[in-house]
Amino acid sequence: MPRTTKVDCPGCPPLRALTFDVLGLVKVIQAQGKDGEIPKVVERWGEPDYSKSVLAASLVDRKFDPLLAVARKNGLIEVLNPLNGNLHVAISDNTDSSPPKDDAIIGMHLFEKDELALASRRCTLLSCTKKGNASMRSIDFSSSSSEDISTNPVKTWKVCSSGDVMCSKVDGSETHALFGGKGVEVNTWNLEQCTKIWTAKAPKKNSLGIFTPTCFTSVTFLSKDDHRKFAAGTSSHQVRLYDISAQKRPVISFDFRETPIKALAEDVDGNTIFVGNATGDLASFDIRNGKLLGCFLGKCSGSIRSIARHPEFPIIASCGLDSYVRFWDIKTRQLLSAVFLKQHLNGVVFDSHFVGEDITHSAVESIQQDIEIGQTVSEEEHTPQKRKKASKEDGEGKKRKGASKENKKSKKKSHGETESKQR
Repeated sequence: MPRTTKVDCPGCPPLRALTFDVLGLVKVIQAQGKDGEIPKVVERWGEPDYSKSVLAASLVDRKFDPLLAVARKNGLIEVLNPLNGNLHVAISDNTDSSPPKDDAIIGMHLFEKDELALASRRCTLLSCTKKGNASMRSIDFSSSSSEDISTNPVKTWKVCSSGDVMCSKVDGSETHALFGGKGVEVNTWNLEQCTKIWTAKAPKKNSLGIFTPTCFTSVTFLSKDDHRKFAAGTSSHQVRLYDISAQKRPVISFDFRETPIKALAEDVDGNTIFVGNATGDLASFDIRNGKLLGCFLGKCSGSIRSIARHPEFPIIASCGLDSYVRFWDIKTRQLLSAVFLKQHLNGVVFDSHFVGEDITHSAVESIQQDIEIGQTVSEEEHTPQKRKKASKEDGEGKKRKGASKENKKSKKKSHGETESKQR
């Protein structure tokens, strides 16, 4: 059984998370929403195989007919049912029979469709490789046999002419995408026309006249409704805020610790981001001014590779090379629970439509109220108390000190007078 750790908390709400590791396993973690319950591993999909290591994953989080796309190290892309792990279709991302080993998939996005697309059992998939080969294809898996499944490449383009792409992200409207990497300045593409609409400028030389190229490791949009503002993390432990409507260089940039930034995630308010680095430090920042809101309590012993924010509850999940998936409270930044999963983890996603067994909607609302009450109590404990009494005591202490000084002076005077009289 996996090892778990627990701290005192009002209890985790009903949640369901899927994790992906270097051995190609997909593990399902659930909590039923009972008081003080620890999330547990309930399912494991696949067999351990290093050649099937999960490099990227994308979840279409909807109530009816959800989909999960997984990109593996051997070049296969699998579309699964995230409710039971059944395989819909498996396709190869490489057109050549012997794909290059140094051109692995680094990013993938499964597009959400309307009801007509759901009825036709089709999905659109965007993928990008390390060398910048991006493709957007339509997959039809309505047929039961794998031979009749059609995969028509809709659009194919080159993201960069040189360098290595290391991160990508699609906005909430699914019309724009970000790409960046080592030797690749972060750039924005219009997915409807497959045209590059914006590219960041290279950083200026330092005071010594030395130019250091940027290596982008993670990117995220600040809001689902606005594709113009996004945050990017670099290997030089720097977080940058870009606004494509303002300028091509960062609007704000700040440092976080001394190791590369490995994961970024946005909050639902559009003003807060969560940052994880290569030494396991996790913190939240106000991206409007670069102010550190606080670090999450509880040290991780390995690099953080993925951060996911729950759409409904004030909870985030983080995972990385220490083989733990951790659940944190956003407001108090306390560790709620951690589950040991034995393998190095590459990603984690939330299933927001999960409801625990025998848990009604009113019960979920009560759990949310308990979490909020716990947060207010903790905030009251951490708020500074009024120091009126302390100020009075300080005044009395000053008076006592003044009186003691006067007594010492009077003693010295009396001692001097006695000596003069004796003379």
